[in-house]
Amino acid sequence: MSLFNRKIPEPLNDSSNQEQSFSSYNNPFIDELVEHYKTRLLNESNLDQITNLSRAEMRLAIERVVTQFMQEEKVVIPRSDKEKLLTKLIDESVGFGPLEALLNDTDITEILINGHDEVYIEKRGRLELTNMKFRDEAHVRHIIDRVVAPLGRRIDESSPMVDARLHDGSRVNAVIPPVSLKGTLVSIRKFRKDPLTMEELIKLESLNEEMSSFLQAIVTAKMNIIISGGTGSGKTTLLNGVARSIPFNERVITIEDSAELRLNRPNVVGMEARPANVEGSGEITIRQLVKNSLRMRPDRIIVGEVRGPEAFDMLQAMNTGHEGSLTTVHANSPRDALGRVEGMVIMSGMDLPTSVIREYIVGAIDFIVQGERLTDGKRKIVSISELITDSQGKVQIQEIFTYKKTGMGSSGEVRGYFTPTGIVPKCLERLKIFGLDIDEEMFKPVGGQLHDYSRSI
Repeated sequence: MSLFNRKIPEPLNDSSNQEQSFSSYNNPFIDELVEHYKTRLLNESNLDQITNLSRAEMRLAIERVVTQFMQEEKVVIPRSDKEKLLTKLIDESVGFGPLEALLNDTDITEILINGHDEVYIEKRGRLELTNMKFRDEAHVRHIIDRVVAPLGRRIDESSPMVDARLHDGSRVNAVIPPVSLKGTLVSIRKFRKDPLTMEELIKLESLNEEMSSFLQAIVTAKMNIIISGGTGSGKTTLLNGVARSIPFNERVITIEDSAELRLNRPNVVGMEARPANVEGSGEITIRQLVKNSLRMRPDRIIVGEVRGPEAFDMLQAMNTGHEGSLTTVHANSPRDALGRVEGMVIMSGMDLPTSVIREYIVGAIDFIVQGERLTDGKRKIVSISELITDSQGKVQIQEIFTYKKTGMGSSGEVRGYFTPTGIVPKCLERLKIFGLDIDEEMFKPVGGQLHDYSRSI
């Protein structure tokens, strides 16, 4: 009979038994017990039998075995300490060790490991140093190997960097010596199972109701949109939110480097790029997937992030009947975003004058939405800008909504407000074609003062 199928024996209460206890999760005694019983589990049972169970079922199965071991060894500990032992034993045997507690904390958005003894987390946009530590560098490496091995990847001196994804979609990047100068470095960006809706983003004050309504309208009206922002500015979160406005009768194809989008709608199919294997072959690029998606009868194409020559193929799709497509780009302003896209088009091998490339871009892209993570950690949509060509043929970025910063509070919070700029977007006629009649009063600025928010590029 498998050890995992045995009935849990009754606990021993004989006072002659040697009783050992511990008072905290980090007590050296519990670590010693965990290592001892983990070794016995590996040597005397088949852990493969329980790896596909739920965590509750897994806990029950391991409890059966460990209780048997403890009875054999005449070890008696308080029930509360046994609960801690079981939790840590599961984490170390079939989980991700000390990371499990952090991964299960829904308030944590990022986990940053700077060597085995320094772990930071991001909570509500701010970094905090934790008291969590790994035993040593070998312990960190063991956990990272457990992450990447099921994906057919490896990390060693010949391949010291790796990207991976946890079963819940969280993104993992790891770097080891000799590339890393401070032990094993790990960055984990956690994945939300339930992406934020536009209503939730309004409650979080990432944007206001007018901006949300306008964004949902231009998505419905099949305007091509780039969401721009720096690292951690909420680009993918906003992309998930606005994409919910796509009508259900449209076929959507998503293309990502690492799958994060959760559109929660019918008729959506996703493709994910693949890095080369350890032999250096088998790579599937974003550009290849964009080209292939054109053969899949898409109504809209959503590229998680453009970083290279695939930008040209994305623009080509936008210009050839796949209106309403969306993507993100890493940039600090709308102007910077256009400059980045220009550079990516050049990377694709297109030998064209800059003026022609810009015309091509403005012919494809209708709006740039700029996100920013402020100094207090909050994420805001700081600009919604329309791309137009003026009477002289110059490309103009005209800002429709903006976030005006007014100062800093006593506790470091950024103060400001959202406001229209007073510019009425050129797209209103198109919105009417889609049955979206937006009152121009929406675009009157707070305080009624008009400003020049148009910029040539």
